[in-house]
Amino acid sequence: MRFILMLCCLSILFACTQKQEKKEEIEKETSFTTPLGKTYEIPQPSEKSIAQYNEAKATYLANPEDVEALIWYGRRAAYLGQYQEAISIYSKGIEKFPQDPRLYRHRGHRYISIREYDQAIADLEKAAELIQGTTNEIEPDGMPNALNIPVSTLHGNIYYHLGLAYYLKQNYQKAFEAYLKCRESGSNYDNIVSSTHWLYMIQQRMGNPEKADSLLAPIHKDSTVIENQSYADLCRLYKGWIPVDSLIQTGPGNPSNDAIRYGVANWYLYHGDTAQARLLMEELLDSQAFSSFGYLAAESDWIQFFEK
Repeated sequence: MRFILMLCCLSILFACTQKQEKKEEIEKETSFTTPLGKTYEIPQPSEKSIAQYNEAKATYLANPEDVEALIWYGRRAAYLGQYQEAISIYSKGIEKFPQDPRLYRHRGHRYISIREYDQAIADLEKAAELIQGTTNEIEPDGMPNALNIPVSTLHGNIYYHLGLAYYLKQNYQKAFEAYLKCRESGSNYDNIVSSTHWLYMIQQRMGNPEKADSLLAPIHKDSTVIENQSYADLCRLYKGWIPVDSLIQTGPGNPSNDAIRYGVANWYLYHGDTAQARLLMEELLDSQAFSSFGYLAAESDWIQFFEK
């Protein structure tokens, strides 16, 4: 009798657990509407991406106290365009591991993706606070470059995304301070060109062209990058080594192309050619890469300069 009663209790507990899991499950996103009212369908992921997500989810469910497994579960969800799901995963992680800066770094990134910039700043400032006095570390790539050599670090990514969030809020001084820390976080050339690009643009935006030029000192003709070729090319433009026409991009939008498109559009803007800047930003905003950093920056500028 006791055995039967125990089985009944376990059955009820299992049923309740199943209901709770279903209740907590985030509905899959099929589209995203930007602040400009443009609605985009979430791209259909590849079979490989889906398999990687399923594997990461299974690993986490088998090891729910493993923060590494949770981080990869969230990253794989984000790579599918499921930003709300990723945010939910990281939020659960923060409840369990409130002192792990990586969780705030990744959740902050995904708050940027959905245009929740204040929440992104809060998370990334918290991450920056938690890394004070710690040794920097390489951040594993979820989408490796051609050489399969990671070029980013935890500290660098925290300050990079913090600078971006402030930039998208038009808080250029705070953005500048964050990107300075980003550049100081690592000496590899990929980090140098990516942070210098933003530092230069910020000082131009703030009306300090001489200071902007002085920030280009670490840029050299004979240096090579592994991953951030777009930023390297833009820095070459800022140095006057290549003409702006050589960087005009055509074809479908992607994060690399959009970085160039935005950098060139912004170059025209702070050189007084508002019409050309508007045209290039409009073309960028007609592309499909609605979560690329170039797209986000063009969107923010469009609202600030052209929507009124």
